[in-house]
Amino acid sequence: MINSAIMKKETKVKRYERIYEQIKELIAATDNPASRMATINAILHHKFSYYYWTGFYELIDGELLVGPYQGPVACLKLKKDTGVCWAGINQQETIVVPNVHDFPGHIACSSASNSEIVVPVWKAGRVVAVLDVDSRELNSFDEEDRFGLEKIVALIYQN
Repeated sequence: MINSAIMKKETKVKRYERIYEQIKELIAATDNPASRMATINAILHHKFSYYYWTGFYELIDGELLVGPYQGPVACLKLKKDTGVCWAGINQQETIVVPNVHDFPGHIACSSASNSEIVVPVWKAGRVVAVLDVDSRELNSFDEEDRFGLEKIVALIYQN
């Protein structure tokens, strides 16, 4: 596996394209969002060596609760309007954080996390969850990750 610091842009774009097609084919077997999220996590977590924690937080009754994930034990519930995941929900856009230690209000579920990307999951015009990916490395995520992950999470509620 190639780490994020040395992966060329073209290599990363092509990897995301291959993974998108793989996920699209696999999740076609079910419309269940949790099953789709679990499959997305498993594939992403094992295809990118710089993904330390890969998972979904779902917005349920105004609370942000952990959903399917890969990696060490996660925070079960995230404090409202705090941290990168809530920023993604409140701003309704993908948030790329090169150094989580510089992010105001960052929630440290693991001290091993150093950079992060949060991608909103949309259903019927509203954000219902976020994909949260953490890396042990600084500056792991970029525009290629943003674009690739936004395209992948759009598959969750697509029929």
